Amino acid sequence: MLKQSVMAVLALTSMLAACAQTPGWQDSTLTGANGGAPNNVLSPIKPNAVLDDGDRAAEASAERRAFVAPIGQQVTWNNPQNDHAGTITPLRDGYDAAGTYCREFRQTTTVGGQNQQSYAKACQQPDGSWKIVQ
Repeated sequence: MLKQSVMAVLALTSMLAACAQTPGWQDSTLTGANGGAPNNVLSPIKPNAVLDDGDRAAEASAERRAFVAPIGQQVTWNNPQNDHAGTITPLRDGYDAAGTYCREFRQTTTVGGQNQQSYAKACQQPDGSWKIVQ
């Protein structure tokens, strides 16, 4: 179980580290929750926390809400069984070079009283689902 949890966190870390700016990105917002900071200031901090199934379920629900939340609106999740919690905040949105609608997010995870922060970019797929992109 611990090995599965560690693998899940590593996979999540890889996805969240995917905040690199995609060539051709066109903002639909001039300044978002990040105050209009240049794209290159987004540097992911890799989470070290081990999340369990309850954490991942709560986080997945928050992700779905964050995909459609207004830019800058913080979406929260928590797992009352272990006091793990987090937030997902859409920072900005726009279209990539292929015309796909995408959003950048800041995510915080709190485990054992320690906050960890990372960034990610997700794009909406033709079927309406969302995918974290590199």
